[in-house]
Parts: sequence; C-alpha cells; structure tokens
Amino acid sequence: MAQRMMRLAIYDMDKTVTRRATWTRFLIAGAAGHARWRLALLPVAGLLALGHPLGLIDRSRLKHATQRLMLGPRLSEQDLARLTAAFAEAIDRDEVLAAARAQIAADRAAGYRLVLATASYRYYAEVIAARLGFDAVVATEVRRNAAGDVLSGVAGDNCYGPAKLAMIEAWMAREGIARGEAQVRFYSDHVSDAPALAWADEAFAVNAHAPLKALAAREGWEVLDWR
Repeated sequence: MAQRMMRLAIYDMDKTVTRRATWTRFLIAGAAGHARWRLALLPVAGLLALGHPLGLIDRSRLKHATQRLMLGPRLSEQDLARLTAAFAEAIDRDEVLAAARAQIAADRAAGYRLVLATASYRYYAEVIAARLGFDAVVATEVRRNAAGDVLSGVAGDNCYGPAKLAMIEAWMAREGIARGEAQVRFYSDHVSDAPALAWADEAFAVNAHAPLKALAAREGWEVLDWR
C-alpha cells in the first residue's frame, strides 16, 4: 500500500502572518515590562540597527547587541515567560493579519501540518505560534546558561536565508518526514526565503516586497496580498 503523503504548510512570521516585524516591538515591550529605564536606550538600539544595511553588523550580532541593551545580559525563565505571554497576546490581538488567520485555518482544515519558520527567537515565536494553532516551530535559538536563564546572543544559526531551509530540513529529519513523502507549501514576504520557496512544492509570495515580486514573476510563484 502506498504511504500517504504528509502535508506541510510552512509560514514565515514577520510581515507574512503579522502586519509588522516583531523583534523591535518585543524589545520595547520587554523593556517596558522588565526594566522600564532601558527604554531610554532605544535610540542606541536604533543606531545599531542602522549598521546592518551598511554592512557594519550582521543579523546575529545585531540580535545579541540589541537584546543585551534593551533586556539586559540575563533573563530568568520566569521573567521571560511573563514577558512573552503578554507580548504574544498583544501580537495575536493587534498584529495578526485576518487573511493569514483564514489561510492558516484553511490549511488545517485541508489536513496540513502547520509549521512556523521564522528568524525570530523561538522563545517568543513559539508562544505566538501556540496561540495561532501551529503544530511546530522552526526558529532561531537563544543562548542559555546552565540554570536555563536566557542570555543575549544566538545559539547556532540565525534562522534566515539558506539557514532557514537547512533548519526546516533538520526538523523534518528529526520528525521522520522524508522530503519525497511530503507535500510542502511555503508562504513568505521576503526574498531571503527564496531557497525555501524554490524547494517547496507550492510557493506563495505573500505581502511581497519588490525583489520577491520580481523573483515570483520569473519563477511562476503565486503572489498573494493579505494586508
């Protein structure tokens, strides 16, 4: 008997499912809920962020520096749980696109296993994902100490670009899902996800910026606007 194909619907998060990017919003919300005086450091974080498009700081180092600046060098698991729960509630209430909710529900009804694949840190992405009914999360991991406290800095790869696809494939291997036995659709707003979009059986350029729109036109990928 032929084995039934596993259906996977993999979604990017920022600007695909949500209206806006979430990292800066989390830093602001986290500082406000943990050490309010650190909000005065937000302009410094902004200056650090300006260094990325200029090639002065990469994404991993930027995450490390801005988290340390706005949230401090260490967060206990208890404090983190409190901050991420409040943040996920706000994102779910104010930032999730209605059309994204509808597509997530449609994919679930069609029998797809829902996966959120994001460059955001797992520690808040998986709380948002749980509220939206995702089955699994592939995301950037954060450094932790022996006590489980969250430290600033990326552990392993930043889940972005080719690394995101590699991390999805690693997750599938851990789950015992062979690529040839899976029907995969992938949704993203950004051209950095081109490797995963090209790898998927169905590619959707959602809320796409100009470079992704151009690539989607060349590759024949469906273009959707959920905004």
